[in-house]
This record gives sequence, C-alpha cells and structure tokens, in this order.
Amino acid sequence: GRTMASVLSRPYFHDEAAAYEKLESIVWPHGPVCPHCGGADRIGKLKGKATRIGVHKCYVCRKLFRVTVHTVFAASHVKLHQWLAAAYLMASSKKGISSNQMARALGTTLKTGWFVTHRLREAMASRDELPPMGGPGAIVEIDETFIGQKKGVPKQRGYAHKHAVMSLIERGKGARSFHVEGTAAADLLPIIKAHVHSATYVMTDESGQYAHLGKHFTEHDFVRHSAGEYGRGIVHINTAEGFYSVFKRGMIGVYQHCGERHLHRYVAEFDFRYNHRVRFGVNDEERTDRMLRGIVGKRLMYRDSSVASV
Repeated sequence: GRTMASVLSRPYFHDEAAAYEKLESIVWPHGPVCPHCGGADRIGKLKGKATRIGVHKCYVCRKLFRVTVHTVFAASHVKLHQWLAAAYLMASSKKGISSNQMARALGTTLKTGWFVTHRLREAMASRDELPPMGGPGAIVEIDETFIGQKKGVPKQRGYAHKHAVMSLIERGKGARSFHVEGTAAADLLPIIKAHVHSATYVMTDESGQYAHLGKHFTEHDFVRHSAGEYGRGIVHINTAEGFYSVFKRGMIGVYQHCGERHLHRYVAEFDFRYNHRVRFGVNDEERTDRMLRGIVGKRLMYRDSSVASV
C-alpha cells in the first residue's frame, strides 16, 4: 500500500525560511502588507547575507517588518518553525496538550512551553467579533458546567467552590463558552441576550435561572433531568452535554491546575476546536491554518478580568 508522509515532516515545521513562507501565505494571501502604514504596493524582500529571515522593506514609509509584527509571535525568542509545530499540536489534539508536553515536544523550557500555549490560545479567541448565534428556525442549547476549585474557597456541597462555565451551542453549528461569576440569572442572562438572536428557539435544563428565557426568545423548552428525562423529540441539550464531555476530559486530564485568570483562554481553545471540527470538513492542517489567521493584531496582554462580561 501507499505510505502517507507524516504531516510533521513538512519543511515549515523544521526550517525557519520555510516557516516564514508558510506564515506569509496564511497572513498575506494577496502579497505582503506593511503593518506600519498599510501599504501593499512598494514592498521589497531583503535578501542580503546579513539580513534576518523574512525581513521586508516598505518603500513608502521606509520601515522594515516581518510577518510576525503585531501578532502573538512578536518579540518572541521561540523560532517560528517551533511556533508552527506548536500550533499544529494544539489544533490537532482534541482534548488539548499540556505546557509540559508542549515543552518536551519543542525541546524548550517548561516556562517557554507555558508561554507558547497561552499565546496560541489567544489566537483561537475570536468571540468579540462574532454576530449573535441562532435566528429564525435555529436551535441554541444553553447549559453550564463546573470545574476546578476557586482559590481560598473551602470545598463544600454544591458548586459554590468551583469555577462556572456556561456554553451556548447552536445545533449543527458551533459553541461559545464563557467563564461566568456564578450561575444565577443575573450572571447568565446578559450574556445570553448579547450572544443569542431573539428569534431563536432556546433549550435548557430545568434550572431556575432559565425560567424566564421565554420572555426574551421566540420559544424556550427545557428537559427535566430530575425526572430522568433526557429528551422529548427535538427538545434536549445532548449537543451541549457532548461538548462538555470533551471539555471536561481535557480540563481534568490535561489542565489540572488552571488559574482563574486564564480560564477564559482554555474555554476559547475548546470552542475553537469544536467550531472547526472534522464534521465541518476541517482537517488538522486546515484547523491549524485557521488558528494562525487568528494571530494578527493580538499580543498576549494579561487582562484584568478573567470573567466573561458583555
């Protein structure tokens, strides 16, 4: 039989010049664009022996630049071919990859492995620019789950000591998840209203915080888990449960100790892989390319708030 060459043998995972060419083809599909003045007409690639790889010059504003300027890769000592390999590993690992494992795979320190995985998560987070989910004829399932333990909060019955994550999942489409303060209606309703079209058919479990959703959306139905009910016809939240099964396995198995201020990034990572999955015709390489398109205009600045706000 014909042997398939491993994706990991691609030149851009091993060679710096090939890595720059690959990233340029993704970030500049129509040719180089100057990140300083936005010009695209008079740009030359510098080819001198002493020139660093990938340096271009804009002859309008006379500045030098590389494709990594104003991206999550800027000002990093990690080689670009290592970044691309890391992106592929994260994009193709359904339940995620730990910083320890990333450091081993790249041959870097643990600190660098942590830095790389967090910057790539930033590239996957795109929730801010997205239009509302759902609309006429669409179904959005809403559910929440609890993971980890809040710092300084003793274990107790119930979930008050755990971090809460709420997910909105449009059937046949994608997921949007949020690290929320708690699961009272006051915590959840503003986010649901901001991210779900009012003409949507929403489905939840029987939790009280969802009791008044019918006022804000075309229709609201819920399943009664307490009565052993997991669905009546189209009324169920099994899509959300399926999403959480992968999320929980990943968070428990790979990211045992996730700090609160980083949780929104982990959540974005699982959303990204779910929204670019094989079912939608996206293979591992295409998923990696889509992640790399998300690097532009993002530097990893530690935001003060780790909790979703509208």
